[in-house]
Amino acid sequence: MKTTMSSIGVVKTANASSYLRKLCQHWGHKFAVEFDDHKGTIALPQTNCTLEASADTLTIRLDVEDGADATRMRQVVEEHLQRFGFREELIFEWNPVTI
Repeated sequence: MKTTMSSIGVVKTANASSYLRKLCQHWGHKFAVEFDDHKGTIALPQTNCTLEASADTLTIRLDVEDGADATRMRQVVEEHLQRFGFREELIFEWNPVTI
């Protein structure tokens, strides 16, 4: 059984649904992706990315397999979302998932 390190990122934005769709569409050319306007999943290498959009918040959950670079995966997701949201300042607040 593989262990994972999980973290939750929260971004306050009125464009959460748009960014969720754009990120899923962008990575859908390379990875297995499922999404609608409010939820999405992206099967990245060694990482499962789950997104949820509300009226004012985009929530990102990263489940990173042991041995993968969790910090780098957070950075990759942030960089992509920053490109889509270049018209506003996106601030990411990451916290580990506690069970």
